[in-house]
Amino acid sequence: MLQNRLPLVPSHILKAHKVHEANDSRFMCAARLLQALWREEKGLPIGTHRDIKGKCRKLGSRIDPQSAKNGSNFLSPEIAKLTYRECVYREIGALIDEERLWTNMLSSQPLCFNLFGPLKLDNEQANRYFRHLFPDYVESVDGIYFEHSPGRGKPDFTHDYTAFDVFVVVQTVDGQKGFIAIEVKYTESMSEPPATLRPRYDELSGRMGVYNAPGAAALRCNPLQQLWREHMLSKTMIENGLYQSGRFIVIYPRQNNLCAGAMHAYQSHLVSDDPAVSGFQAVTLDHCIEAFRAIGDADMATALHSRYLDFERVERVIFE
Repeated sequence: MLQNRLPLVPSHILKAHKVHEANDSRFMCAARLLQALWREEKGLPIGTHRDIKGKCRKLGSRIDPQSAKNGSNFLSPEIAKLTYRECVYREIGALIDEERLWTNMLSSQPLCFNLFGPLKLDNEQANRYFRHLFPDYVESVDGIYFEHSPGRGKPDFTHDYTAFDVFVVVQTVDGQKGFIAIEVKYTESMSEPPATLRPRYDELSGRMGVYNAPGAAALRCNPLQQLWREHMLSKTMIENGLYQSGRFIVIYPRQNNLCAGAMHAYQSHLVSDDPAVSGFQAVTLDHCIEAFRAIGDADMATALHSRYLDFERVERVIFE
């Protein structure tokens, strides 16, 4: 792809695969088509989308209810079974949209389980994987959790319902009890509905010691407000003595320019680019997928790349 730039997919191709959505960003448009192509390749029947008026229509990036029930939104039966168990035993107050999780191929929720589910199922592989991604920080993995918060609504933390998509408890290379708190993005534009601003946010922002200007208005609105809240939540876990150290990590596709821009903007508000100082690190989905290949699991790397990042497949549909 020219300069790693995603193509603008012609509307007749989008309509042919039933993924023509007028409000899609350039990245989302290509990613939605990629999901439809993956579904078609697997022989999975198309699903439906219900709009705000209650009208249903076919949508190529959704799978049908029976396939969803069979766990077809996941890369293996084992990941599907793990996902079901995690839903059943979710934390009290955890927000998991099960329809999106099981039927919406474009959602970052199933991506979380497809990416980190295999690691929860194999602790030794998890050790190799996180040591590879964070060699300066992780010695071993003690546990992997989904949709985790240390205390939803509790004033000792952020006094709201902010949570992490994935939470990894680790032993650090310094022998400390630490964590990797992860937010996973796929097609998100970083323009999610902002949370109500609370006095607790201002208090935490001022005393965390990681911001150039803790009172900056940019931290309190899109595209940075979610990163700001989750970063502060991660810091409160250390303040409250739950862990001795930790890092808040955001994972996003390299070619999602809206996410990439938000990461660069957020980093500009921090006093240091060093995650050991700021407690923040942005990691591309591309790098996370290739980490499986680096630790010897080429099959998982190939499966994840084919599902989420193989935009050459989109090019072939356009030009061939």
